[in-house]
Amino acid sequence: MSQPAQALHALPPAVATALRKLGADLATARQRRRQPLKAWAQRLQVSVPTLMRMEKGDARVSMAVYATALWLVNRHAALAEAAEPRLDLAALEAEVAQAQRRHAPRVTSST
Repeated sequence: MSQPAQALHALPPAVATALRKLGADLATARQRRRQPLKAWAQRLQVSVPTLMRMEKGDARVSMAVYATALWLVNRHAALAEAAEPRLDLAALEAEVAQAQRRHAPRVTSST
């Protein structure tokens, strides 16, 4: 087995929390559909233990597995919008600040 990526060791707590919530929400979606672990694992083309790790929010599970699980519950569009540029408020604020600096009136001293 390969060594875990450095990113796993530096996983921000907020990201770990979000993954746990995503996994739990996907588990809830599966259960509400009355789908057994084995059936979903087959649909995702993963083993049951991998599905169980995904449902716990394990960061070592491939993003493709999470994405396919979102597709199974018809929520894949949410993934496509996760990094939507128009929703990136930090970048928008930086662009506004840059535009303000660029177009700020220049103060000249009269001597």
